[in-house]
Amino acid sequence: MINSGTIRLEHPRLDADALGPFRFGRIAGKVLLTHDTGEWHFLSEEDFQALLAGQLTIGHPEQPALVAKGFLREGMDAEAVAERFRRKKRWLGMGPHLHVVITTLRCNQACKYCHASRTDMDRVDTDMSLETARKVVDAALQSPSPYIAFEYQGGEPTVNFDVIRFMVQYSREKNRYENKTVEHSLVTNMTTMTEEIGEWLLANDVLLCTSLDGPKHVHDWNRPHTGSTSGTYDQVMHWIQWFNRRYVEMGRDPNLWHVDALMTTTRKSVENWKEIIDLYVSLGIRNIYLRPLNPFGFITKTWKQVGNDMPEFMAFYEEALDYIIELNRQGVQIIEGNAAIFLKKMLTPDDPNFVDIRSPIGAGTGQIAYNYDGRIFPSDEGRMIDAMGNPMFELGRLGELSIGDAIRHPTVRSMAVASLLDSLPQCSECWNAPYCGVRPLHNYMQGKDLFGQRPNTPKCKQHMGIARLLFERLAADSDGSLDRIFQRWTIQRPRETAPGPATND
Repeated sequence: MINSGTIRLEHPRLDADALGPFRFGRIAGKVLLTHDTGEWHFLSEEDFQALLAGQLTIGHPEQPALVAKGFLREGMDAEAVAERFRRKKRWLGMGPHLHVVITTLRCNQACKYCHASRTDMDRVDTDMSLETARKVVDAALQSPSPYIAFEYQGGEPTVNFDVIRFMVQYSREKNRYENKTVEHSLVTNMTTMTEEIGEWLLANDVLLCTSLDGPKHVHDWNRPHTGSTSGTYDQVMHWIQWFNRRYVEMGRDPNLWHVDALMTTTRKSVENWKEIIDLYVSLGIRNIYLRPLNPFGFITKTWKQVGNDMPEFMAFYEEALDYIIELNRQGVQIIEGNAAIFLKKMLTPDDPNFVDIRSPIGAGTGQIAYNYDGRIFPSDEGRMIDAMGNPMFELGRLGELSIGDAIRHPTVRSMAVASLLDSLPQCSECWNAPYCGVRPLHNYMQGKDLFGQRPNTPKCKQHMGIARLLFERLAADSDGSLDRIFQRWTIQRPRETAPGPATND
């Protein structure tokens, strides 16, 4: 897609048919061309003007790469370009692969930024029943996706551990007939963990992810116990180290098998960014995913105390990213999760199908969320908005709504339209379109509009900021050393398992 108004003004005799479709922007003193296949190329301003004028022809040093990447038509293998595009978008017809299961809303923490609208520990009425859990598995395995990932969330999901145990066992039994690749992951705060539960999770290859917001004074400030000023850092550290030790004792590769962790960026995080990264490195955690606050749940009441705006977050992110890159130059294996998603789009022929950063958004078509009471939502964010008193994103109920009905639901279609970058003003012409993704529910929370004014939305600023930082550093990579580091960030080695039937021990 060419910004035709500007081009016609500068080159009135331009034969646009000589050019392949592309978008462009100016980064680091160069002109960046991007293609829907994910291909990109830097040109000097002089060469860019020559390209537009039809003067960048055979014999020019940039011409072969521009032809190969689909930016010039003469000599271009159109079928190969089309195949690259098909491969990039092959997830479109796969159906929901991520199935978020809210086993309970009960939680024993009072996180200052809680997005989940948790309930008190005595609210057993917010526990999922085994009957509902069975319906979740039956529905999820109806998805046309060959890969199904059950992700258990809350509240604190282990408070209702019987449901997790049942779903792992039942899904593996049922999958003998469906023959899909099925994985299970648990997002837990670790504070209700026991060795009995831990051993069962290990024996059944349930992947583990916890929240670790940084060193003790940061984590405990963000995530205290309910009704107490005491923090949860010591418990989290104990169980991270316990699980990682057990993986080694089981003979598992610690580079692949370890507790993953997520951190959420508050004001306290911004002040302690280096200590946060150093802590993750010391624990052998190979992926630190630097997340801004989301506008859901209790954070709407505590934002003034803990929140930071997007320019402040991006300043924090840039410092942290450069430090992580420097650690890599020193031989330390750690990646930044957001950057890795964008780099997979930029540097590989595949798209990672990360449901929140794709076009269209994965809500309802890449993921489904199941509330504890059997209600179905297109995403966990839709469920969070419901918990705040707005039910407009509920799709239906288990037993009444099939996965096919959910995918075709008018709400899901509306969210797809609101996130299809090719049809959105400004997004359709943006150089970042091949790598970006719009978040309609974030737009809705911030302006009661699924579409929003995208350049003014925090997610647009975040995604544009991250992509620009990566391209700026690639533009300055004179010896290719950073490209080699970034290429490593795109490699995802599978964790080999032999699940078999779930155990009852």
